[in-house]
Amino acid sequence: MDQISPESIGRFLTVADASEILNISVDEVHELIDSAELPAISVGSPGRWRIERRVLEDYIQEKYEETRRMSLWREANAASVQDIGDSPASRR
Repeated sequence: MDQISPESIGRFLTVADASEILNISVDEVHELIDSAELPAISVGSPGRWRIERRVLEDYIQEKYEETRRMSLWREANAASVQDIGDSPASRR
């Protein structure tokens, strides 16, 4: 498939466009829409979903932030476990 550039598309993306941008299957995009994780609007006949480009970009940014927070949480958890192991009570 050809690369999708922001200049070549309008305000709304098809499910196939979002699938290509996210590098996931069309079915996975439908799952994100069905779960309301990825906001979309139904246009025309039933099942014809459109995702606003800005909404998709916001979704991607949210995923980056979620990943960053999870990484920090894991680091904090690992430090806490190490701190417990280093406590005087654990040496007895």
